[in-house]
Amino acid sequence: MAKQPKDLNDLFFETLKDIYFAEKQILRALPKMAKAAQSPELTAAFEKHPDETETHVDRLEQVFELVGKPARGKTCEAILGIVEEGKEIMEDFAGTAALDPGLVAAAQAVEHYEMARYGTLRAWAQQLGMKEAVALLDATLGEEKATDAALSKLGTAALNQKAAA
Repeated sequence: MAKQPKDLNDLFFETLKDIYFAEKQILRALPKMAKAAQSPELTAAFEKHPDETETHVDRLEQVFELVGKPARGKTCEAILGIVEEGKEIMEDFAGTAALDPGLVAAAQAVEHYEMARYGTLRAWAQQLGMKEAVALLDATLGEEKATDAALSKLGTAALNQKAAA
């Protein structure tokens, strides 16, 4: 039997599973980052983000439902690598003034990965005529961009200056 050629719908579904796995990994990493952070502002940012991430997972589950597929993740080596880099920063810079800027950088690497995935999924959903999915993915993309901007503001404020001193 000949193998069925894959199309944009298949790619959309595979990428959806990828980001679903990634969001679940992020939920596991955030409490560790909050505990490691030294700045009260950064700790608060990491403690706030799980609620937003849960909302992202809920939206992804809605998208899975819209495409008639079960919500399940697929191992994402990229996010595993990014999370591992964050762990290394926590270990290598523990107790130093450079820890918090390192945590900001690690968190921004996660955000940039998520923005890339959500932006791509949104574009594909639009191409495939999935209007409801577009709205869900666009809402999450906007929140990821806002989180990235908030992290930039934290990083360029006192955290980087303190580490450089």
